[in-house]
Amino acid sequence: MGWVESLQKAIEYMEEHLLEDISIESIAEQANSSAFQFQRVFALLTDTSVGEYIRRRRLTLVAQELINTDRKIIDLAYTYGYDTPEAFSKAFRKQHGVSPSEVRKNIGKLNSYNRLVIQVSLKGAEPMKYNIVERAGFSVVGIKREFSLVNGANLKGIPQMWDEVNADGTDDKLFKLNNGEIKGVVGVCVDTRGATSSQHMDYWIATEYVGETPIGLLSLEIPASKWAIFEVHGPMPDTMQNVWKQIFSEWFPSNSYEHAGTPELEVYSNADPTSLDLYSEIWIPVK
Repeated sequence: MGWVESLQKAIEYMEEHLLEDISIESIAEQANSSAFQFQRVFALLTDTSVGEYIRRRRLTLVAQELINTDRKIIDLAYTYGYDTPEAFSKAFRKQHGVSPSEVRKNIGKLNSYNRLVIQVSLKGAEPMKYNIVERAGFSVVGIKREFSLVNGANLKGIPQMWDEVNADGTDDKLFKLNNGEIKGVVGVCVDTRGATSSQHMDYWIATEYVGETPIGLLSLEIPASKWAIFEVHGPMPDTMQNVWKQIFSEWFPSNSYEHAGTPELEVYSNADPTSLDLYSEIWIPVK
């Protein structure tokens, strides 16, 4: 089953169980994916987190019930997963800009978030340049932090981590240490399921290095793999994110490769990150 079909199956599952307390693990299972990988791909393709999608859909549906039924607001609050009327009213107003009681009086307009439909977008005018290589395992050294995947916290925290690394000189240190085949500094996403929880991930800013781990840094072993290496041309961060979207919405659905489930790499040079000619890479382990 391809990524698009898998994601659509998972979306259908969410919609069928929208009023239940479903886990990210059960949702990801519908897509034959780990919770970690599913949340990352879902956020890449939809620009929202799984939790935010469910919240928006619930508040869209409860608004329809407010208009079309006479059910008490307190009963609707409990049905749609809110412990108190106050919590429900706060969330409702945040999405719709009006209170539940105002909707009952036909005051204001509502914001409707419709059911997602994932579609493949094939754009022959925008070719993707990549090559397939096989490498033995290798080591990277650098720093790591744990990020929550809940409500897209990782999407906010990782850019902040890069800002700090660039400001405190760690980035320059890693470029100087680099002595492996991959030239540059890498960002590495690591699934930590089994170590902490499927709701968290480790993110590394590191560089390929052969030798004893330098003081103050940590070492990570990247397993042997077949890699699909994609070229990225243009300024950060938008160009990198656009290529990620292309990989999962266009490249995977059009190829026989599957994600191998091991860490992915983003490779950055020390050139001006705002340059239109900036060259970077995305390395994805495939099978």
